[in-house]
Amino acid sequence: MATHAVALPRRRRRGNPWTSALTYGLALAVAGVSIVPVVYVILGGFRTAGQIAANPAGLPNPWVFDTYLRVISAGRFWRYVGNSTFVALGTTLGVVVLGVCAAFALSRYRFRGREMLYTYFVLGLLFPAAAGILPLYLLLRDLSLDNNWAGVILPQIAYGLPLTIVILRPFLLAIPNELEDAAMIDGSSKIGFFWRILLPLSRPALVTVGVITFVASWNAFLLPMLILNNQNLYTLPLGVQQFQGQYSSDTAAILAYTSLSMMPALLFFLFAERQIVGGLTGAVKG
Repeated sequence: MATHAVALPRRRRRGNPWTSALTYGLALAVAGVSIVPVVYVILGGFRTAGQIAANPAGLPNPWVFDTYLRVISAGRFWRYVGNSTFVALGTTLGVVVLGVCAAFALSRYRFRGREMLYTYFVLGLLFPAAAGILPLYLLLRDLSLDNNWAGVILPQIAYGLPLTIVILRPFLLAIPNELEDAAMIDGSSKIGFFWRILLPLSRPALVTVGVITFVASWNAFLLPMLILNNQNLYTLPLGVQQFQGQYSSDTAAILAYTSLSMMPALLFFLFAERQIVGGLTGAVKG
């Protein structure tokens, strides 16, 4: 009599419920610490200073829209928005262009000292910007770049390159060499392969470093504060500080101004969230 072995279905291992609960609890706690202050600032702009003083943690009752309208109608606010946009876009363009070129050379070319040069860029992540702010200011002053947007954009490009190269190089290394060999057989040059194949495939990583650089430049405060003395050149964080000094007693107006100043970077980050996750995932896998 023939016997047939019956394969029993494997039972899935169930995770520890306490571990899952702890993980979700920590995630909710981190999300709460990150989101609650932002929500408080946004809702605070829909209240009056009297409401905030009477009940700091309360909701708007009634909702007041005049505060936001007063901030938006101010001419200097839009001047600061334009200045921040120009500085952030200039910084982002410089970081992305120079970063992808450096990452391409460090990933697709073989030369002596390549890994040492890459390590040099990695060490740039360990150098705090505040530590070198004084000699940087003296250097920019000697080069007549103080009180100038170039004096803000160029150092921000230099500070943004290490992280950009660290993200882009593994992503470019993960692209198969067979694609480059096929392009060479078809008569393409190294630059042609870079322009026609490598850049389109690297779009998630490029968007990732672009968004990170744009948000960091938009929120930068210390360097613009030291370099820019002309109020017409102020970026939005400096505008927030100036507005807070002028209307220190109007808490609702300060909260409204602050929420409007962080809104463009926040929306830009949210819209590009999927591209950021894809770019970071590719960098980690590489």
